[in-house]
Amino acid sequence: MFLNQPEELESNFSNPSQRRELWSVWWTSLKLGMTSFGGPIAHLGYFHEVYVTRKKWIDDKSFADLVALCQFLPGPASSQVGIGIGAMRAGIWGAIIAWVGFTLPSVLLLVAFAYMIHTLDASVFGWLHGLKLVAVAVVAHAVAGMGSKLAVGRLKASMAFSAMAAALLWQTPWIQVAVIGATGMVGLILFRQEQPVSGLLKSFRIGHKTGILCLTLFVILLVALPTARLISGNEWIAIVDSFYRTGSLVFGGGHVVLPLLETEMMLNGWISKEDFIAGYGATQAVPGPLFTFAGYLGALINGVPGAVVAVLAVFLPGFLLVIGAMPFWNRFRSNVRLQGVISGMNAAVVGILFAALYDPIWKSSITSPSEFIIAAGLFVMLMFWKSPPWIVVVVGAAAGQLLL
Repeated sequence: MFLNQPEELESNFSNPSQRRELWSVWWTSLKLGMTSFGGPIAHLGYFHEVYVTRKKWIDDKSFADLVALCQFLPGPASSQVGIGIGAMRAGIWGAIIAWVGFTLPSVLLLVAFAYMIHTLDASVFGWLHGLKLVAVAVVAHAVAGMGSKLAVGRLKASMAFSAMAAALLWQTPWIQVAVIGATGMVGLILFRQEQPVSGLLKSFRIGHKTGILCLTLFVILLVALPTARLISGNEWIAIVDSFYRTGSLVFGGGHVVLPLLETEMMLNGWISKEDFIAGYGATQAVPGPLFTFAGYLGALINGVPGAVVAVLAVFLPGFLLVIGAMPFWNRFRSNVRLQGVISGMNAAVVGILFAALYDPIWKSSITSPSEFIIAAGLFVMLMFWKSPPWIVVVVGAAAGQLLL
């Protein structure tokens, strides 16, 4: 609807009331980006408090429907919910501004960390190693939480185990794609009785033609980028392809981006495993979406331009998918077959993340009983004491420094 009527895009800036609306979306999302610690589930709690309870931009039912849609799609679910609310409030420009506001603070912090990490002296290597121990606890906590919801029962647990084994035994760029696709097909056969999500998503302002355009662009880029990379051999195209493909394949939450990005970074030789794990630990200490880890990686690969390209590339698939799917969600959500496919894919996600817990995280972090004790203690803080992640990061960094 919006892309079919270009004058509406322009009017977002020419009309004073619409400018105020966009400014409100920007300032609200920016404040959320500066204060939303705790990962995707916690982000949804912050969103509900601000967008539903305080500002009343969206009602409880529509918020729940939007969350269901974003959990159904690959990509960073919390960021996609923010994008969707921005689109409901102020159209395409509202979606863009909501994403920038929520993402920018953590990107800036992680790019600064990327520049700082190469100037640190040996006296601070201890807390960097502490961040690796934090990563062990955080990913173990994510595996436990996701497994209890997405790999319940013998069949799904076995599928998760098979996905873990495949990811560890065949470490190639496309193994995750093959595993997720295969388990989706198995889920189509085994889980036909999965109950469809009920309810309707309402009040969105995106037309069907805009949705089709976004979905078409998503598919074209997913196919064209690897081809262009192969033909040209250009490093920038390779960066865009790696991060775009990663953002296209993340089912089940932001932590799943870890094994996909680790495979891309190591096979291309762009950064060291030590820098990768340290950056992932630092990502736990900043607010906002975990996908901004791409900004840190891009900065290490090619400075600020690399960070900008990596962030845009990793978030673009999720943006295109949520904008493209919103007009069609009510029609597809009642399809029982699709529910079975998603159930199979989610089981594979648990297995892939479990594999990442072992390699690279565990192998590069736990080398002594003391390190295991610290990582286990951090896990207990997260799992049973429900400590905020930023506190776990501070404790982990301090413990790592004490070990030095």
